[in-house]
Amino acid sequence: MKLVFSLLITLSAGAIAGIATAQNIDTWYVVLNKPWFNPPNWVFAPVWTILYIMMAIALSAIWKLPSSKRRNTALSIFFVQLLLNFFWSFIFFHFHRVAVALADIILLWATILLCILSFSKLNKRAAWLMVPYISWVSFAMVLNISILYLNVK
Repeated sequence: MKLVFSLLITLSAGAIAGIATAQNIDTWYVVLNKPWFNPPNWVFAPVWTILYIMMAIALSAIWKLPSSKRRNTALSIFFVQLLLNFFWSFIFFHFHRVAVALADIILLWATILLCILSFSKLNKRAAWLMVPYISWVSFAMVLNISILYLNVK
């Protein structure tokens, strides 16, 4: 049951953030100068869906453990990073605040790293399930920096 709830939590966060994103792809985002390595728009939804599923599996593995201070701290860190992830889409795509989104994604990256480290003390598989996510967020951070640089007026 915790896996089902974990999937609902992560995929719902992604879906809601995706709505903010989708509404601005063909309007605001399309006119931005983007770096040569910017993937086609169709790549983002399947990649994020896979990442949210992997995050949910990691979350449920930690959530299933007996309650302890270490487990509860790890869960808290997970939810902080999920919240930062959620806000990034609104900050970047809905409010068009590329510099503020950069600050958010830097905090997000650091919080994902803390999450991986805290998960690794409890369940190595859960920690490894978060590695593709931090890798993608690293790439997204480089994109965010590049878009900020290319669109400074």
